Amino acid sequence: MIEVTRLRGAKVILNAELIETVEGTPDTVITLTGGKKLVVEETPEQIVSSVIEYKRKIFHGPTV
Repeated sequence: MIEVTRLRGAKVILNAELIETVEGTPDTVITLTGGKKLVVEETPEQIVSSVIEYKRKIFHGPTV
């Protein structure tokens, strides 16, 4: 799970496994596998970094 921020400032916890695409158009739009779209404040690069960090924790455990 990753935390993202909607444009009005609301924090949302998102299942990273459900992300299909991330676009910067110029706002960042996350499309989920079910077709739902979320517009968020984070950049596509920040989303990718969050997903990578999440996957590392899953496969390698938390960093010390």
